[in-house]
This record gives sequence, C-alpha cells and structure tokens, in this order.
Amino acid sequence: MTLDESRNLPLWRRPVGLLFLMAVGMPIAFATWNALLNNFVVEVANFDGSDIGWLHTVREIPGFLAVGVIAIIMFMREQVLGLVSLILLGVATALTAQFPTLGGILTITMLSSIGFHYFETVNQSLQLQWLPKERAPQILGLLLAAGSGATLVAYLLIVMTWESLGLSYDFVYLVSGGVTVLIAVLCFVLYPQFESPDPQIKTMVFRRRYWLYYALQFMSGARRQIFVVFAGFMMVEKFGFQVHEVTALFLINLVANMIFAPLLGGAVARFGEQRTLVAEYIGLVIVFLAYGGIYYFGWGVVLAASLYVVDHILFSLALALKTYFQKIADPRDIAPTAAVAFTINHIAAVVLPALLGYVWLVSPGAVFMLAAAMAGVSFLLALLIPRHPEKGNETRLSLWMAPTPAE
Repeated sequence: MTLDESRNLPLWRRPVGLLFLMAVGMPIAFATWNALLNNFVVEVANFDGSDIGWLHTVREIPGFLAVGVIAIIMFMREQVLGLVSLILLGVATALTAQFPTLGGILTITMLSSIGFHYFETVNQSLQLQWLPKERAPQILGLLLAAGSGATLVAYLLIVMTWESLGLSYDFVYLVSGGVTVLIAVLCFVLYPQFESPDPQIKTMVFRRRYWLYYALQFMSGARRQIFVVFAGFMMVEKFGFQVHEVTALFLINLVANMIFAPLLGGAVARFGEQRTLVAEYIGLVIVFLAYGGIYYFGWGVVLAASLYVVDHILFSLALALKTYFQKIADPRDIAPTAAVAFTINHIAAVVLPALLGYVWLVSPGAVFMLAAAMAGVSFLLALLIPRHPEKGNETRLSLWMAPTPAE
C-alpha cells in the first residue's frame, strides 16, 4: 500500500500509527534488560569488572556493523526487517536469565543487540521516509515521548512489584521480552506493507555532499559514549548512589523527556536545525565542563544529579540531526545512509570506553574535559549547517565549492 493510499485508513492503522507502536514496543524489552542487567550479572553470574567490560564491548559490535542492514534489505522489506529485529530483541530478552554464565550472557547479549541495533537503523530510515518534512520534527518529538512513556511504565512496574511480589529475574525478563514480541506480531497482523514513494538504493552509499552529516554523527557517538559510560558511573563511584537512587534519576529523565521532547520537536520546526543544534552543543559544553568541575572544585551531588538530567534532555535535540539529513538527502539514499551513519556513530563506541577507562583511573575530570572539547567541535561543525538546508545547499560552504559531477 502506498503512503497516499494509506490516508484512507483509520488514523491508528496509518504509517504513523505503526511508528508509534514500534516506539512503544522496543523500550519495554530494552529498558527492562538495562534496568536489571548490573544486578543480574553480579548476583546470578558473579561478573567482575573485566566481565562487564567484555559485555559492553560485545553489546556495541552490532551497532558498528549496522551496514549489514544494506545487504539484508536486498531481499527483505525494511518494514519486515524492523519487525523481525524487534522480535529478536524480545526473544533474546525473554531468554536472558536462562543462560547465567559469561559465555551464555555474552551470546544472548549479542543476539539482543543485533535485534536492537538493526531495529533502530531501520526505524530511523522508515521515520525519515514516511514522515512529511514539514511535520517530521514535531512527530519525532512525540515518538521520543512515547518511547520514554513506555520505559517509565516498565521502570515503575519493576520498582513497585520487584520486592512486594518477590519477582525473579527469569519472570521479569520473560514477561518484558514476551510483551515486545507480542507487539511486533500485532504490527505484522494489523498493518499492511507500506510502500515508500522512493525505492531505496540497496548498496552502500557514501556521498561527498553528506560529509557534514557524517562528521556530526561521529562526534555525537563519541560524546554519547562518555555520557552513557562515565556519567552514571560517577554517580555511583563518587557519590555512592544506591540502586533506588540511580533508578530515581532514570525516572526523572524519562518524565522530563515526556514533557520536553514534543516541545523540542516544535523548537526544531520553528528555529531550524542549525540554531537548535548550536544551542544543544553550547549546552553540552557547559554541562561537561561542570562535570569536570565536580572533580576539580569539589562541587556537590545536587549539581551532579541536575547535570545528569539536563544532559539527558539536551541529547533529545539530536532529532534535529535526523531532520537535517531528511532535508538534504536524495530520498533514495535514506535507508543505506541510515545504516552507514549508524556505523559511523558507533565507531567511538567500540574504542572509547576501554581507552578512557584508563584515563579515568588517572583523572576522571580529564574525561569530561575531553567530552567538552568534543561538544565544542560539534558546535563549530553545526555552524556550517545552512538556515534552510536542502539538496544542493547541504552546508554553508556549498555556495563556494565548485560543482561536482553527479554521484
């Protein structure tokens, strides 16, 4: 069914309805897996620091290999691949507690990570193909809010029932993964196969004119790894946060995302990608410098927790990077470029955690100073985004660059 024909369907059966259902389905499994992971591997599998390091390395490998999506969509529709990947994530999550050994957990983590990263790659591609450019920022903000809402429900259910009902890891993983699988099956049954208006190129695509998008994706992946790996670790190591206190921070982040993500989507639509990303990167420079100040000047826990929440909100503005690419891209390039960009974004994820772990041992503040410098580079790159990006006007340098032959 074409996108034009889908307008005759009820609102909930249109492509946007499918995107919302997938946005809700993925976090139910992933958020539950993430929330219980550290306790599970320590209490059940007796992991040490080396084991958890290997786990996170294995978890990031499928993101680095996201270009494999290009080969798969040569014989499988993107919509089908996205839902199959969601089922893989759900099944792997459901079975996690069945393999309480290092080898078993690494194997099941690899499978769930393939499902997660391939789903995210295809999901981003479908969002940019199916959403109209003029409404994409607002809808992407609402999709972020829907995902945060699903994660919030999962966390609250764990907090309220874990001790009171005496739940086990086996039961919670099985239920959360099963719900995700059920949602994916419903997506197969309830929605037709939507035909994007522009057939996607099914080979790896590198375009010189997308260089700024590639550079911003690389810097985004590098910064995000520092936040994901070290900001939360700081809360535990330096300030002694307990499980319930870390979970409380997660819940605050989720509520903030539900409130602010739609507003941030509206801000992108109103002020444009360039101004929005510049504001994000200025904010991240300030946040990371303040993180460093916690170590260099002994600033307190309230500031640290506040920075953690602000940091998380600022990352929501990354939706502007999606809509920037949507505006400059040849519509046929969206799927292969989404896969390439996901791989570029994860280059740092495979390298930085281990390297910066050694820097952390010497000077934790230096890790955050490096993150501030990375945000500064992103700020300079964002200045090159035009006020009205489009094909042929990808960067502010486009007017001065000699025209190149068609790629």
